[in-house]
Amino acid sequence: MHKSFIHDVKVYYEDTDAGGVVYYANYLKYLERARTEALSTIGLSNIKIKNDFGTLIIVKSCNIEYKKSAYLEDNLQIKSFISSSSKTSFIMNQSIFKYKDLIVEAQIHLVFINEKSKPVKIPEKILSDFKPYTSSS
Repeated sequence: MHKSFIHDVKVYYEDTDAGGVVYYANYLKYLERARTEALSTIGLSNIKIKNDFGTLIIVKSCNIEYKKSAYLEDNLQIKSFISSSSKTSFIMNQSIFKYKDLIVEAQIHLVFINEKSKPVKIPEKILSDFKPYTSSS
């Protein structure tokens, strides 16, 4: 069984429309923040990955399903884990919960690239640090 990265988010006024409902694109921002914090929990950052390994992580594709809305001042929890990987990329499954209700599910295809925007092999250190958060571990 894999572990999940957990990140909490509070919905602010700036995240909502006039009716107090979270604007759909802001869920993508929440997911990005959760991925960034996931890196932090294993001692990495996007800058550190760039400086130490000469690579960047980019989103190749995103599949997102909105199940229920979140509203102003809701407290949300994002759970993330890696469902599959290849030599140069991985799929991160991310779920957003409001209390115990699943409100958003997403599968994000992330690719490691070099400074010339060409796919490169995922550094071994990153693979090993992510192993507990991978469904195949």
